[in-house]
Order: sequence, then structure tokens, then C-alpha cells
Amino acid sequence: MKIKWKIMLLSIGIVLFSLVIGGIIQLGSMIRLQETQIGQRLATTARTVAEIPLISEKLTQANGWKDIAPVARKIRVINDVTYIVVMDMNRIRYSDPLESRIGQPYTGKDAEPAFAEHTYQQKVRGALGTALRAYVPVMNREHQQVGVVMVGRLLPSIPQMIVAQKESVLVTFLLSLVAGIVGSYQLARHIKKQMLNLEPDEIARILVERTATFHAMHEGVIAIDIQERITIFNDKAKEIFAIPLEEDVLGRPIREVIPETRLPEVLEQARPFLNYELRVGNALLWSNRFLIKVEGKTVGALAIFQDRTEVTQIAEELTGVKAFVDALRVQNHEHMNKLHTIAGLLQLGQLDRALTYLFEISEQQAEITGFLTSQIADPNVSGLLLGKVSRGKELGIRVTIDRRSRLERLPFFLDNHDIVLIIGNLVENAFDALEKTDKVDKEVYVSIEQDDEICSILVEDNGIGMDEETRQRVLERGFSTKQQEHQGIGLFMISQLVEKGGGTLTIESQPGAGSSFLLTFPMKKEDAQ
Repeated sequence: MKIKWKIMLLSIGIVLFSLVIGGIIQLGSMIRLQETQIGQRLATTARTVAEIPLISEKLTQANGWKDIAPVARKIRVINDVTYIVVMDMNRIRYSDPLESRIGQPYTGKDAEPAFAEHTYQQKVRGALGTALRAYVPVMNREHQQVGVVMVGRLLPSIPQMIVAQKESVLVTFLLSLVAGIVGSYQLARHIKKQMLNLEPDEIARILVERTATFHAMHEGVIAIDIQERITIFNDKAKEIFAIPLEEDVLGRPIREVIPETRLPEVLEQARPFLNYELRVGNALLWSNRFLIKVEGKTVGALAIFQDRTEVTQIAEELTGVKAFVDALRVQNHEHMNKLHTIAGLLQLGQLDRALTYLFEISEQQAEITGFLTSQIADPNVSGLLLGKVSRGKELGIRVTIDRRSRLERLPFFLDNHDIVLIIGNLVENAFDALEKTDKVDKEVYVSIEQDDEICSILVEDNGIGMDEETRQRVLERGFSTKQQEHQGIGLFMISQLVEKGGGTLTIESQPGAGSSFLLTFPMKKEDAQ
């Protein structure tokens, strides 16, 4: 049976059960109300009989029943009560629904308080059924009690009450049943829609498959609901954040488990954060954070984390490794040309000129190598700069490194791969800008300055430059002036590293005059923006 019909049957059952409970409560209310009304009528009738002067006068006479019984019978019929019993102080009946009992004593204990001048009502079970009785003392003109009037009426049974109210009960039952069926159908449709028209077994299968998929992913996956409680936390995420695999974190607040995920920012700012680098404890992570929406309504947030090692490998491929390979190729080509020149001079017998040329190129190489070794402490950065100098020679571009440059230690939030990524991308962009110009003197200027407070990186070129629109959009992901695939990433990544390092980026450019990129990073954590 489909879930929709199961829900309908369950809802109808609940409605019927509610009707039964409500009917019982309503029936109890009707019984209480009817008893109250009957009690008031009995009390009024008993008081009326007790206040008739004839009753109090004849109660003291032996044959008084002959006058009292007809009066009581008449009042009983008029007021629609079951019986009226009038007794003197000796409990002798002067009126009774059964004439054979007149003159007989009343032996019931229920009337005892009435002989002590008490007025009250009482429910008793007699030979004819359950009855409600009212007891009123009879007083003479001297305010002395001379007897008791007991007025009773049989109470209707529950079936009798239902039969009496059958029309209203039937109408109420039918209307409630119809409303229950319609409401159950609408509820079933709504629940089915909320369940994406899936059956419970389908939902269970999807949940199992989804859970297995999340745990099999090589990326860390964390999801939270609108109250920032964790709904997904796969095994890779536990590994990244050093949380034991057996620890159950589902349902716990994300800020309590991992304060540094910055996942609640997605909910607070109602926007995604794509390709951001985060420092969580001692880990550097590459993250994408999204809003989770259902039918246009935000229900939570999702974060996908990659270990920084993998991202670093990508960065090295983009700027470091390829640059070093290119540099080796360029140096090999450059050295072959120099060797050919020396060989030619030797064949021509120009020994002095060959020695002079050899000394010149040795001094140039030693100078740049010695400078980079002494001033740039990180070998990855110095190797990159040396490779870019050689690459520039091959392209006919003079790469000038400011001899005042120095890099003794890295900014607080950055590592050597970040610096390689920044310088490599900026110099390659400068090469691209210079390849598009016909200038004779093509130059790229690189400067790295550092003190105890800041570290600044400057890369300038005299290439084609940028117009204002290009300068405004150059940091957008995917924006590029090159008509090639996989472009528009380098400067975007640089902007992310600027944010990561808490630094600033200043771009100056004029069409035909070249471009200047100045990046400034704080050396201390507390100085970061």
C-alpha cells in the first residue's frame, strides 16, 4: 500500500478515535447538564409541596393521607416527576406512587438528614433504576418540622439519551467524518509532496546511498541546518579536523565541534563562498561553501574541504614545477649558445676574446646567483626568480630584480608555495603583456622588500597596459583577455591569497604604458586586516 493511502487511513482512524473520545466527553457533559436541570426541577417541586399549608396541617392527622395523596399525585403529573413521597416525623408515608405503601414507614437511610431540617439532593439506585431525589423538610406555622417531602425522578440511561439526541449525533458524526476524510487526503498529499513523492523504502535507500557516497568522497563534507546543527560530517572531514571516526557529531552545534569552519558565515551573509583558503588550527584548507535551499527557502549550508596539500600540488603545477622545468630548458638552451660562441672563438684562434667572454658570463651568472642566495632565504622563491630571468632572456625581455630586495622570512599567514604562486603568476602575466607590444626595450621589474612590520612584492612591466574596465575586472574568476581555455584563474588566486594573508593589492595601469602590481602583507598576525 502506498504511503499516501496509509497516511489517509491513519488520519481517518485518528479522526474516528477523536470522535469517540469527544463523544464520550460530550455525553458526560450532557449527563451532568441534564442532572443539574432535573435536580433544579426536583428541588423546586419538593419546596412547592413542602410549603403548601394543607400538607403541614394534615401531616399531624391520622387520616391526613386522604387529603395529601391527591395533591401530591396532581403535582407529580404537572411537574413530570416520577414520584412524590410525603412523610411525617415517624417516617410514615402520606403519599407514594404505590398506594399500597401509604401508611407504611419509610426505612431508607438516605432521608435521615432531611428529618434534621436539611435540604439536599441525592442520587440513589432503586427498584425502578437510578433516580435523583430532592429532600425538603416540612415546617408548620410555628417553624417546627412536622415531616419531609421527597421528590424523585428516574434518570435516563445512556442509550435513551443517545436515541433522544440521535439526529444531532448523526449530523455531527457525518460532518466530522467528511471533514476528517477531506483533511486526511489533503494532509496525505502535503506529506507526499514534502517527501518528494517518494515511498519510505525509496527514502531509506536514498539515505543509505547518500551516506555511503559522502563517506566515500575524498573531500571533507560538512553540512549544517538553519540552527547551525551538524547534519552531515563525513569520514574525510573527521580526518581533516582530527576528530575520532567513532565520535558522533551529528546534531551538535558546528561552533562547538569546529569553531573555525566559518560555515555559519554562509547563513549569516546568505551567499556562497567559492574557492577560499582557510586556516583551521594547523591545517590549510581549500573550501567551497554553499547555501542549501529547498523550494527557494534556505534550510542550511554545505562546505566541501580539500586538504591544502592537494591544492599546493595544483599551485606548483601552475607556477612552480612548470616554471622550474621551463627555466632548466631555457638555461640549457642559453648555455648551448654560449658554448657554441666559445667554440667558434677558439676555432678562429681568438683565445683572449674567448677567455674574456667566458669570464663575463661566469661573473654575470655568479652575481645573480650569489645575490639571490644571500638575499632570498627560501630556495623555491630564489629558484623561481632565477628561472624567470632566464625565461625573459629567451623571450627578449629583460627581467630586472631590485638589488635591494630581500626575503628573510615569510609573512605570518603565507607559505613558500603562496609566494611562488604570486610572483610566478604576476611575472607570467607581464610576459604575456610584453609579447603583445612592438617595443624594443621590453622590461619586467621585480622587487621584494621586507622589514619587521610588512613584506611588499612589486611587479612592473612596460607592456600594453589595461584600460579602466579591464583593471576593474581583472581579479574576477574566469575573466581574461586571452582567448584560451583555463584562463582567468591566476589573478583570482592571487586575490584569494591577499585575503588569506590579510594584505592589500594595488593595481596601477595605463594603456600602452604598462602595469604595476603592488602587494603588501603584514609580518605579524595582529596586523592582518
